[in-house]
Amino acid sequence: MSLLDILFIGFAIYGLYTWLIKPVMSNLKTADFIKSHVRNKKMPNATKEMEDIYKKKAITLGVGAVIVVIFLIFVFGSFYVVSAGERAILITFGNPSAEARTEGLHMKIPIVQSVHVVDIKTQVASFDNEKGKGDVAEQSSLFAASKDLQDVQIATVVNYHVEPNKVVEIYRTFGKQPFYEANIIEPIIRETVKATASKYTAEELVTKRLDFQSEVERTLSEKLATKSANLEKVNIVNFEFSPSFTQAIEAKVTAEQNALAAKNKLEQVKFEAEQRIASAQGEAEALRLQKEQVSPELIALRQVQVQQSAIDKWNGILPQVTGNAIPFISLGQNAMTSTSVAGGAVTT
Repeated sequence: MSLLDILFIGFAIYGLYTWLIKPVMSNLKTADFIKSHVRNKKMPNATKEMEDIYKKKAITLGVGAVIVVIFLIFVFGSFYVVSAGERAILITFGNPSAEARTEGLHMKIPIVQSVHVVDIKTQVASFDNEKGKGDVAEQSSLFAASKDLQDVQIATVVNYHVEPNKVVEIYRTFGKQPFYEANIIEPIIRETVKATASKYTAEELVTKRLDFQSEVERTLSEKLATKSANLEKVNIVNFEFSPSFTQAIEAKVTAEQNALAAKNKLEQVKFEAEQRIASAQGEAEALRLQKEQVSPELIALRQVQVQQSAIDKWNGILPQVTGNAIPFISLGQNAMTSTSVAGGAVTT
């Protein structure tokens, strides 16, 4: 009820009191006053007829007030409002109307007709996987079994809405909306999720989560359409497996991580060995190329360079002690001086 309706009712009650109830009470008091004065002979000119006139008037006003109250009740009971996102079914002695009423102000016959309002906005069916919450645990959780027979609870949230032009059909077929949601929509969701989960192993439910969700959404959309409901979105929020399976998964992941680490280490060792082999092959190839470039002329040139370097470094002083005769420096046949070491003596 809106504030405007409350104000209207308040003014109606005030007007009823001012124009009907108050005058009736005043007339009744006047009649009692006249009666008491007649009995006490304080008003000798008053007659019994005057008293009867006032009483009849009071009774008439009282009856009129009752009629007005009944009339107001019928007036207020003849109107009803359908809010945005709703449809109303007008029921006459249990028989629903052929068409639903849309948003706005409508009229009905009090007592004879009643109104059943259906919400056509987005509805949410949630299975939160938390035991003990909800009306009963089975209604708040969705239990399923995977292809490899692993128990799993699947937290699921489904958004849907009823078809606006089929609310009368829904009421005729399934009854009121709460019954329709609890006994038609939710069982379909449960059956669809369970049937789809049985096609996937426990590991695939996790690794192929989007595929699983898409298949549930596609199947559920087709099934809800047969029950005059339109699917909007399916969200697979979480998977909860048994404790033993969870521990096995953790152990498997740990083993895979350790194996991957060992494999990476082996690959590193192989890579370093290949680097060393490549380096050795490069050095050998360099030596081979250098060897191919060696010639007698190059050797003679290197000897001359070595001897020249020795002359450049010699300070002009000959060794004082020598062993077997070893040529020290060869200056060629035209040399003015030849130096050699023989038998421990130095000759020039």
